[in-house]
Amino acid sequence: MKILAPAEGFENHIYLIRGHKVMLSTDLAQLYEVPAKVLVQAVKRNVERFPADFMLQISLGEVRSSRSQSRAPDMAHSSVEK
Repeated sequence: MKILAPAEGFENHIYLIRGHKVMLSTDLAQLYEVPAKVLVQAVKRNVERFPADFMLQISLGEVRSSRSQSRAPDMAHSSVEK
């Protein structure tokens, strides 16, 4: 069984979007050490196991806004679906 990375250091990957604290799928996938696409597909296949507000689709403008909240260098390399 994989040991998950500690949550320490991920505080700067939590953003305030639409009044909710969220993590981008790319950051969450990094935490679980899986590709973001695999994480999103797994959630979509098992949507009934998650609360209704677990996942939301954000706009490109919201992505840009989240990037301006934190100038973390790795955000420049995050992939975003348009």
